[in-house]
Amino acid sequence: MRQDITVGAEVRASRGKNEARRTRRAGKIPAVVYGAYKDAISVSIDPREITRIIRSKTGFNTIFNLAVNGETAPVMVLDHQVDPVKGTLLHADLKRIDLTKRIKVTIPVVTRGEPRGVKTQGGLLELVSRAAEIECLPDEIPGHFTVDVSELLIGQSKRASDVGLSGSMKLVGAGDVVIAHVVALRAEETPAAAETPAAGAPAAGATGAAEPEVIKKGKKEEEGTPEKGKDTDKEKEKDKGKKK
Repeated sequence: MRQDITVGAEVRASRGKNEARRTRRAGKIPAVVYGAYKDAISVSIDPREITRIIRSKTGFNTIFNLAVNGETAPVMVLDHQVDPVKGTLLHADLKRIDLTKRIKVTIPVVTRGEPRGVKTQGGLLELVSRAAEIECLPDEIPGHFTVDVSELLIGQSKRASDVGLSGSMKLVGAGDVVIAHVVALRAEETPAAAETPAAGAPAAGATGAAEPEVIKKGKKEEEGTPEKGKDTDKEKEKDKGKKK
């Protein structure tokens, strides 16, 4: 999105690490400006102004004016480097923009409304993709896209093809990419602790099933063993017969 912002820059006569350190000590950062079929130039620029643009609502899609040596050209921040410890801006790449030619940009997507599948069916709204890539003229870059999800039921979704395009905007990539959908909540599984026997404990009925086997075994042994009293009487009768 084009903004009425003008940032001043100065051409750097030399490059290298030493020159970059001197530029930062002077309160500015090194930057490179290129694109629009013109030669790249090295400049020094105020890091606070670039940081303010990057952190604005339009962010890296902001088109602003860069004034160098009395000439002004529309540019965008294409890339930047940040100190990993201090978080301060160290370097920036600026691209000149030809306002008559289409460019590719990534636009954030926000949702509007509460889905019916959430209110009446107990579902959950999931945001799958928060951005859409389009191609359009620089002056027609939108700040963001808004997608209405209030009519979604469980199992329904909004895709990239549902994003409202206008003017010279053209969707880049597949239109079936899911932006948001409503899914059913999964029921929590409760472990059946009471139904599962503890480790090492005998199964229900195991003791009762073993007892009859022991009893049967005992009966067989008793049936096969002669009684002591009966054996003694028979022996006495045999002895009497011999004596006669």
